[in-house]
Amino acid sequence: MAVALILTLMFVLGAPLFAIIASSALIGFYGKEIDLSVIAIEIYRIVDTPVLLAIPLFTFAGYVLGESRASTRLVRVTNALLGWMPGGLAVVSLFACAFFTALTGASGATIIAVGAILYPAMKQAGYGERFNLGLITSSGSLGLLFPPSIALILYGVIAQQMDLDQPVAIDDLFIAGLLPGLVMLVLLIAWSMYKSVDAKIPIKAFDSAELTSALRESMWEVPLPVILIGGIYSGYFAVSEAAAVAVMYVLIVDVLILREVQLKRLPVIMRDSMVLVGGVLIILAVSLASTNYLIDAEVPSRLFDFIREHITSKLTFLILLNIFLLLLGMMLDVFSALVIIVPLTLPIAVGYGIHPVHFGIIFLANMQIGYFTPPVGMNLFIASYRFNKPITELYYATIPFMLILLLAVLIITYWPALTMTLIDAGHG
Repeated sequence: MAVALILTLMFVLGAPLFAIIASSALIGFYGKEIDLSVIAIEIYRIVDTPVLLAIPLFTFAGYVLGESRASTRLVRVTNALLGWMPGGLAVVSLFACAFFTALTGASGATIIAVGAILYPAMKQAGYGERFNLGLITSSGSLGLLFPPSIALILYGVIAQQMDLDQPVAIDDLFIAGLLPGLVMLVLLIAWSMYKSVDAKIPIKAFDSAELTSALRESMWEVPLPVILIGGIYSGYFAVSEAAAVAVMYVLIVDVLILREVQLKRLPVIMRDSMVLVGGVLIILAVSLASTNYLIDAEVPSRLFDFIREHITSKLTFLILLNIFLLLLGMMLDVFSALVIIVPLTLPIAVGYGIHPVHFGIIFLANMQIGYFTPPVGMNLFIASYRFNKPITELYYATIPFMLILLLAVLIITYWPALTMTLIDAGHG
């Protein structure tokens, strides 16, 4: 009890998250009279994780893309491809935001960069103010399930450290997220098309010349996801090697060929991107030590026994898990939630017969919604600041989109084949 009070006091006083986690591990090992050097050993374990290299590399590549005009060209291409559909511009917004978040790993950056282009365009096209705000705010986090999402990589790294009976490969997670992510997109597209028809938004004709021009302008961005995803799935290079390819590609294109990112800006971009990565990695490092203590103290197994005593149904457990993760998504960013909560909840989920890959997709699907769930979802505040709108207006704007994505989460949760089919087909 005293330990819990000390850690709570540290949290209230604003101590960094990594310090609270490290303190819990130190106090725990000290109480068991275990040499505290075990913490340093556990922290050093992340050095022996080659796939972890992908996180700083993909993050840096994403920051470079964010500095360039790639978002403008991306919106133009998707608009030329899909703008002729009912609700075409709304569909463009969904695809552009999902794609940009998958590449950059930052939903907030998507709202700021892509939203700045799409919000005035949708307003001019005749879409309602509340619909525009809700669409951009909610679609900012859609890319978490699509490769090469940093959140997917981080979940895979954490799961691999837990010595589970069922392997968790990063490649499998990339494949597993495709169909669930598409389900979320399709449901939002259906809603957007309905609202467009209801609002009598005019449909523009398909323009092949505009598409050709947009593709020509985006000739350097379009091949990037094809190279990365194709290279990973074909086995030509590993995930960490794909991240290195991404960095080299965006540096050559945006710095040397297009010259949209000045050479003198690179140190600033490196610093900003690595501040984010440093925060994630230091939390991950101390969490490995904390997880080791929890396993030694048999906390996950005791927690599982307690939950199993009160909840015998797998379906009931999944409902409570979804509620818990939605609340968690409102309070923590996805990276902190992954490193703190996954070591505790994953063994329990496996005990209920849930595959760790399926659990990872459920976890991230819920976190996507948590980003914009009232009252404290992070994307709500970012959108409120970016578009200069009251936070309460964002609450009302996002509710329809939240309900639609909740339906998608239920489908993802209770239909495991949606997640596992492509993996099973690939292994078969």
